[in-house]
Amino acid sequence: MNEDKNISYKSISVVVPVYNEQSNLEEFIRRTMAVLDGLSNPSELILVDDGSRDASPMIISEAAEENPGRITGVFFNRNYGQHTAVRAGFSESRGDIVVTLDADLQNPPEEIPKLVEKSGEGYDVVGTVRVGRQDTFFRRIFSWMINQITAKATGVRMHDYGCMLRAYSRPVINAILQCPERSTFIPVLANTFANRTVEIDVEHAERPAGDSKYGILKLINLQFDLLTSMTTFPLRLLSFIGAIISCVGIGFGLLILIIRIFQGPEWAAQGVFTLFAILFIFIGAQFIAMGLIGEYIGRIYTEAQARPRYFVRTRIGGSTLPEIEGVDRT
Repeated sequence: MNEDKNISYKSISVVVPVYNEQSNLEEFIRRTMAVLDGLSNPSELILVDDGSRDASPMIISEAAEENPGRITGVFFNRNYGQHTAVRAGFSESRGDIVVTLDADLQNPPEEIPKLVEKSGEGYDVVGTVRVGRQDTFFRRIFSWMINQITAKATGVRMHDYGCMLRAYSRPVINAILQCPERSTFIPVLANTFANRTVEIDVEHAERPAGDSKYGILKLINLQFDLLTSMTTFPLRLLSFIGAIISCVGIGFGLLILIIRIFQGPEWAAQGVFTLFAILFIFIGAQFIAMGLIGEYIGRIYTEAQARPRYFVRTRIGGSTLPEIEGVDRT
């Protein structure tokens, strides 16, 4: 049997970003370790604390000490964001298959074997679709909008980009680690390097305790950050909208000219209100254009500074999996 196709030969890394999850973290670690112990694959669990202000760092430290060689704790000096934490976990990982999920238990750890099995069939990225979502109606609608916009902007059709429960092959992880940009959306970035992708259904549970870290404003910022960091589609869309506005303006001008010929200048207060309406349309379009251009210029400025993506305050524990050559651990 081909060793690459035999899942029993593949090692597994589970990467988990953690931010203020003290109420769920102990149960999450217990359930995740039970799942990994039930697999025949060598495995490791990497918990990246993203600047938590509760007892999460202490819980991670205790778990790493109680499970030497199995659990690694990485601790940021402050909050950098979910996807930055995931990337830091990638740099620590050593597995042939890397699985990501959140620590809030809405994606049950018991679903990990499904992803591992599917990844063992030769897929570079295994995405998931949450079945029976327990989120609010507004959250589901906003998630649907994000998925549609992301698919249109990137050209990669997947149904649930918002689900962190995903599996990646080692070549894809290595490619991600070579990307120097600081603002990344991991699922989209991974798909740009993947040869074979697939989606599977997974269960979705209610959050046992605590609150979601993604409010309305944060979800909007995430979508805006995704579009401007991964594609120039907004600029192309802006050019398209500008062309439409120009055509509408020309047509409206001709319409006004015709009406003035037949109705005279009195029909719309000598045309003052019409001019104001047209002026506001163009002013609004210009401000949108300047905002988008400014966002891209700001990203160029940030990248030119070449500052570190994150600062790791400390690491606890380590893995007994074999070291991978050529992987950037910084």
